[in-house]
Amino acid sequence: MGHPRKARKKYDTPPHPWNAERIKSENKLMAKYGLKNKKEIWKADTLVRNYSRQARYLLGFSEDQVKTEIDELLGHLKRTGILDESAPLESILDLTVEDILRRRLQTVVHQKGLARTAKEARMFVVHGHIALDGKKVNSPSYVVKKGEEDLVGFYPTSPVAKQIEEYNAAKADDNE
Repeated sequence: MGHPRKARKKYDTPPHPWNAERIKSENKLMAKYGLKNKKEIWKADTLVRNYSRQARYLLGFSEDQVKTEIDELLGHLKRTGILDESAPLESILDLTVEDILRRRLQTVVHQKGLARTAKEARMFVVHGHIALDGKKVNSPSYVVKKGEEDLVGFYPTSPVAKQIEEYNAAKADDNE
């Protein structure tokens, strides 16, 4: 069972810790998505492997046996925005770590222009400047669902909102 105050690890570490190619690719992902440490990449990688494992398992059966399980898995991935609406079960096998990292709140905040960099987006989320439908969310790893993207914004009392709006306005004027 385990101890209730000690949660189980939600990721698998790499089998060979000193693989130079893997380290380089992880460092690029950390810089691109402004991640705190490699554990966040390993969590996403574990999610991708679990989804692929489930898909391979379900592909081994005939359609009518596991129809509901296939619909549940595909529905979950479509709701979270990881897969397209018309994606078949086989497309789960093509998922990458970046597909998971793109759905994090930190990345969505940066892509929407609410932060200048990915690391700044992480700081805004952790410090409570970002809200989802008016409700403060302070977890950068929160997976933003497909319909929630438009609801991401600054918390109403955040002093940072004004600064970012001025920065975006100045940036738009420079581009014209």
